[in-house]
Formats: sequence, C-alpha cells, structure tokens
Amino acid sequence: MRHILVANVFFAPHSYGGATVVAEQVARALIRRGGFRVTAVSLCCRAGIADYAVLKSETEGIANYQINVPAGRSYGEAYDNPAITARIAELIHSLSPDIVHAHCLQDLGAGVITAARDQNVPVILSVHDFWWICERQFMIRMDQAYCGQDPVRIKECKGCVQNYWAAKTRFEHLQSIGNQVQLVTYPSQFAKNLCEKSGFASGRGVVWENGVRLPDKGFLKARRERREQDPRVVFGFVGGPSQIKGWPVIRAAFAGVSRADFRVLLVDGSIDGSWWQGHDFSDLPGEWEAHSRYSQDDMDAFFAKIDVLLFMSQWKETFGLVIREALARGIQVIQTDSGGSTEHGLIAQDQLIPIGPDPAPLRHQISQAIEAHPAQQAPQKIADFASQAAEFERLMSQVLLEQVTT
Repeated sequence: MRHILVANVFFAPHSYGGATVVAEQVARALIRRGGFRVTAVSLCCRAGIADYAVLKSETEGIANYQINVPAGRSYGEAYDNPAITARIAELIHSLSPDIVHAHCLQDLGAGVITAARDQNVPVILSVHDFWWICERQFMIRMDQAYCGQDPVRIKECKGCVQNYWAAKTRFEHLQSIGNQVQLVTYPSQFAKNLCEKSGFASGRGVVWENGVRLPDKGFLKARRERREQDPRVVFGFVGGPSQIKGWPVIRAAFAGVSRADFRVLLVDGSIDGSWWQGHDFSDLPGEWEAHSRYSQDDMDAFFAKIDVLLFMSQWKETFGLVIREALARGIQVIQTDSGGSTEHGLIAQDQLIPIGPDPAPLRHQISQAIEAHPAQQAPQKIADFASQAAEFERLMSQVLLEQVTT
C-alpha cells in the first residue's frame, strides 16, 4: 500500500478555497481506488496552544497533522519557516510516506520540499496559483489591477512590492526550491507556460487538470421544479464584492439593464458571512439576494437555483473550478477572457468578455440571456475527481519508478 503525505495550508476539518477542495477530493478518490493510505499536514492558528505544537485530527479516514502557528509571523516565515520545516521533517521521519504531494504552501513554507528531499522522499508539487513567482500570490498589483507580466521578471516588481530586496530573495529562493521536486503539475497550460517562462522548475511541469464533483441524480429534477415555481431567469455569482473578481463591472452592467424579470444570487463565500453585509441593491433592477456559502456536499442545491453563472474575473486565473462545476450541470456561463479558466474549450473565443471596466459587453450578454430564457443547455462532459485521481496515480507511479532507477 502506497502512503501519500499531502501538504496544504488548509485541510479537513478546516477547509477553505478551491485548491483545498482539489487536495481533499483527490486524496479521498485515491483511497476509494484502493491501495493507498493518505495522511495530511496543514496549519492552524489557535490561542492557548503552544506555538508549533502538532494537533492530530481525522476526517473520512485521513489523519491531518495540524501545526499550530503563532500570529504575527514575519515576511520570510511565510515562505521559509524553519520551525514548521522541523515539525514536517519529524512527521516525515515517523510516518515514512512513499511520496509527498505538496499543494498550496503559503505559510507552510517551501521547507516541506527540503524536508522530504533530505529524507530521500520524492515530491510532486501541484501549483494552484502564482505564489511561486509572485509574493502577492495572484499577480494582483496594489491598485487591484492584474499585473500582466509574461514572463514575470522580479526587477519589474519594484513598484509593487513593499521591499524589493526581500521580494528578490524570496523569488530566487523559491526558484531554487522548484528545481528540487521530481514533478510539478499545473491545472492549465496557461499556468504552466507562465511559470516556466518565468524560470520556475523549467522542464519539470505537466498539465494535470482539476476534476469536479459531478451532479447527483436528483439535480435536474430539482432545477426543473424550481423553474416551474418561478419562471424568471436566475443569475449566480460566487466571486465576492471585489474589483478583481469583477463585481464593479457586474453592478454597472446590471444597472443599465432595461428589464427586471430576473433574480440574482450572490454567494457569500466568507467564513463569517460578511461579504455582502451593508451592500444595497435597491437601485438595481431585478430581485437580489445574498446566498449562504455552500460546500461540495451541498453545491447541487445552489446550482439548481441558477440558470446563468457570472465569472467576471479581472485577472488571468490558473483554472476555473466553478466554471466546470456549472458546465457539468448544463448551466450557461458568461465569463471573461481570464487565462486558464477558458481552456475548457466549451465557450467560443468571440463570446469571452475582455478584461476591463467597460460594462457594455457583459450587459449585452445579460440581456441576451434574459431574452433567450428558458434556453436549454445540455450538461457538458467534465472530468470528475475519480478521473483526476487516476491520472495522479499514473504520474505518481512514473515518479516512484524513476526514484528507484536513479
């Protein structure tokens, strides 16, 4: 039985973000395939517990070792924390995994990789964002606009980072760490190209697309019953009230829509339900409602309530998980030309909305969607987590074979 140690900043029972969804779901799918044991290491931050103490929990058969980090950590500790590295080295020594699968390492630190290397444990690194080449993680400048460097050159970051020399040290350190892993996976060709052109782990990368949770059998019935009760078209938005996710463009676009026979559901993805507090939609046409955060287990209940997903990201994403989730359920997607999120190939290039503040292209597509409702769109064939896990098993077998023969 192969033993995989998964490293990610969050992991069940404390989950947050799309990368965590992927890390958890692939781990569970591997266990269901048989022949695998999965252990996780992640972080927590709890007062009253000793700094860097390790707490063990278990969810769905996966033990999770949570390292308790103190608040107020330094800039350098966010990417290279010797205390965390020491705890992880101890865990690797005691758990004896066959391989380390590293995901998002912000605050965990790249020491996960050196700790594994020092004990001759191979590492597969799965890149989910641009943390390895950008200290701001998503290539979003201080003015909340997308950086646009392609490739990223650290000398061009002087006007964005707070301390250029600290950022340069970070950039060079992570570049060197990238050359220590056996394989780097990217969720899209766009992400792979940008990272490798920027000097990160050149020649070590492959595209490993994320799967999604496919709809349950009762999904189509639930959506049909909702439409029978209320025939209005329903738009959904899960990005939150930020500029970089396109909220100002969405608001401006709807403000100019001449009809009002529609609803809009705004998902509150925050942990404390604060995203849409204080927002007033009374000046906008249609009926607007904040929708509570949903999980993988109850996403069908949300998607059954909408007909059109708005994905108006103003930056180049590495992947579009929610887009695939919607398309797998036959939900129309209106999206920007946002990097890796467009690589599903199911939306024509001329239907993609250019990134930028002009609300007119979005308003046009919104009006078209209202006019065409109820348009029927067949669910698209999208890979699920089982397929993604099967591909990971193939990649892992290849890495382990190379480890034996070298």
